[in-house]
Amino acid sequence: MKAEIIATSISENKGTSKTNVETITLVVELGVKDDAHAGPGLRQVSLIGMDTIRKINEKGIDVEPGGFGENITTEGVVLYELPVGTKFIIGDVEMEVTQIGKECHEACAIRKKVGDCPMPREGIFARVIKGGDVSAGSTIEIS
Repeated sequence: MKAEIIATSISENKGTSKTNVETITLVVELGVKDDAHAGPGLRQVSLIGMDTIRKINEKGIDVEPGGFGENITTEGVVLYELPVGTKFIIGDVEMEVTQIGKECHEACAIRKKVGDCPMPREGIFARVIKGGDVSAGSTIEIS
């Protein structure tokens, strides 16, 4: 199965929307270099699909990629249907799905702005097995 990366994003603070950047650097067992969420553990990299963003936009709420605090926005795969343990490759980078959704922080700037945050239901998290650079337009190969 293949999908595409629509946007790559980082932020300086947790609980905020991320800024889209041309390229992110993924570091083994750390996550996204220069991102507020970088660190060891199960939630090194966050991903959400454009289908999720479109559902919120259809409700009249303007949200762009990175708007839900995700590092990577994708198109062409329903991320939250991938089982934990699924591995995927983006160029030279390899990652593994470690968690589907998460507990939402009530004081989160995203929830305040949008009124709802789909990350707890439709976002996924992954750990970096093999690092490297990832950019919008890259293909994701899911095994």
